[in-house]
Amino acid sequence: MNMSRDWHSLEITEVLTSLNSSRRGLSQEEAQRRLDEFGSNELVEKEKVSAWKIFLEQFKSFLIIILLVAVALSAVLGEIADAIVIFIIVLFAAGLGFVQEYRAERAMEALKRMAAPLTSVLRDGREVEIPARELVPGDIVLLKTGDRIPADGRLIEAVNLRTDEASLTGESTPVEKTDGTLEGDIGIGDRRNMVFAGTAVVYGRGTAVITATGMATEFGKIATMLQEVEKERTPLQVYLDQLGKWIGIGALALCFVLAGLGVFRGHEILEMVIWGVSLAVAAVPEALPAVVTISLALGVQRMVRRHALVRKLPAVETLGCTTFICSDKTGTLTQDQMTVRQIYVDGKLVDVTGVGYEPEGEFYLDGKVIEPEKNPALQRLLHIGSLCNDTSLTSVDGTWRIKGDPTEGALVVMAAKAGLWQHHLNNEFPRVAEVPFSSETKRMITVHQTPQDNIAYSKGAPEVILGSCSYLYKNGQESELTCEERKEILSVAQEMAANALRVLGVAYKRLPQAKGVSTEVEQNMVFVGLVGMIDPPREEVKNAVRLCDQAGIKSVMITGDHKLTAVAIAKELGLLKEGVAFTGAEIDNMSDDELEALAEKIEVYARVSPAHKLRIVEALTRKGHVVAMTGDGVND
Repeated sequence: MNMSRDWHSLEITEVLTSLNSSRRGLSQEEAQRRLDEFGSNELVEKEKVSAWKIFLEQFKSFLIIILLVAVALSAVLGEIADAIVIFIIVLFAAGLGFVQEYRAERAMEALKRMAAPLTSVLRDGREVEIPARELVPGDIVLLKTGDRIPADGRLIEAVNLRTDEASLTGESTPVEKTDGTLEGDIGIGDRRNMVFAGTAVVYGRGTAVITATGMATEFGKIATMLQEVEKERTPLQVYLDQLGKWIGIGALALCFVLAGLGVFRGHEILEMVIWGVSLAVAAVPEALPAVVTISLALGVQRMVRRHALVRKLPAVETLGCTTFICSDKTGTLTQDQMTVRQIYVDGKLVDVTGVGYEPEGEFYLDGKVIEPEKNPALQRLLHIGSLCNDTSLTSVDGTWRIKGDPTEGALVVMAAKAGLWQHHLNNEFPRVAEVPFSSETKRMITVHQTPQDNIAYSKGAPEVILGSCSYLYKNGQESELTCEERKEILSVAQEMAANALRVLGVAYKRLPQAKGVSTEVEQNMVFVGLVGMIDPPREEVKNAVRLCDQAGIKSVMITGDHKLTAVAIAKELGLLKEGVAFTGAEIDNMSDDELEALAEKIEVYARVSPAHKLRIVEALTRKGHVVAMTGDGVND
């Protein structure tokens, strides 16, 4: 089997043939054979760092080595008390560093559990649940809402399937998946017919044939890259080593000079050697390692209080030397919670305040607060957003969370800000029929029962919704939708999209009581308005960027999200000023030297892969910068 093919560009039959598999899945015997051949579906780490290794690492400092030599020389010269004191100081410094790094190492191991424990597969044509570690290339995996994807695979069926790939690519919104063929050499974020290990299904269902497991997955490739990166010494370690060498050279020089002068003046050679060694030992600052270790440990404790975990003590000092911060966007610079910012109804734009999934905010028209219940079109739009929706909003321990798609979650929160709670609306207007969202139709329709009749609600891509409408709901009245009004609505939708908002159109149609969903429902609908949403910046980030600027630290954004969205967020945060924005595709066309020459001028990187991130950081370090990479995804 050729395991390094561009699976996204192959027909489903070609993929199955290449993997010697079928839609019935593998036989139990073949699966076992492949498990023996390819190994477990797990990330293989380099040899785990033992407690002894962490302890011995503390003695690699040149200054510590000099102190140990001083201990030995003091003992030889009979200065037992000095030898014991110096040795205790060395042990104290090493022990303090060991305790901190050992705790951090154990904590990091606890954070690495990201693999799905069980997964549903087809074996011999029957659905069975197996441990995810036993998956092999060619297995047929069944995916549903809420599943964490256990390995990389090519979709052979996708029914309204959407996945959250933010942890891998930085994409802020769920990715609509398809089982069709995609042409060309495209990036991970654009391979919509593939699913990837470590990501999650947020909507719909699908079936995929596994194409890569373990270290061969995109997740595994990131782990491999990180393991291959050479560990560089921190500025403090370099400085202390240099200091240790100079002290060592100075002490030896002093020893030889004094011994030479003493012999020249007639003293015994042995007596002068002892005097020289004693002075050399006295010249060594035995308390310096302890002072440095204590200072770093105090810094670590301050960071722990701010919920930051530091694996290596010297890394604390490195943070103080940072000149460049490369930050992921989704979930780091932004909330990772889609939020409605603008609504277009009655030919006017309504601004919505509030951030994230907290159902608190107000509606502004022309700079003044308005009451949604007094605006029929706005009230209708809020109803549609909450009812034509499969996502729910709940409060867990005082924190508001959504269950389902982030885009739909933003609509539920929007309605809740106006006091329209979804569970009350569902009870008042029960759903009797529906047409789920699909990547082909680009819309969703639900039919709800009212005391008078049934009513169909629809939401989706603005051009699709507008195309199904013959009427417009404006100022509480239905009127025929004119060509001029269509052009205006599309123009507003384009303007909202240009501001990096994800835009949806909403519409409705009244139906007879007995009417379900048919092709007639999708025609002659009444257009209500547009909703624009975005994953907003974190409130504290703008000030953090300003403080970094004042400290001489440059901040840049590196994200897998679209360039338009990245640029809009960067401008709002003050990240994009005089610099430029580049995409991963543009970086691919640059040599390492070309990237190095431009790296200091680029302030936004969009649609980048983990490999791109590594190239960017390496380019900046070659320019002499100390670079900090921050993010909440496995690609950071």
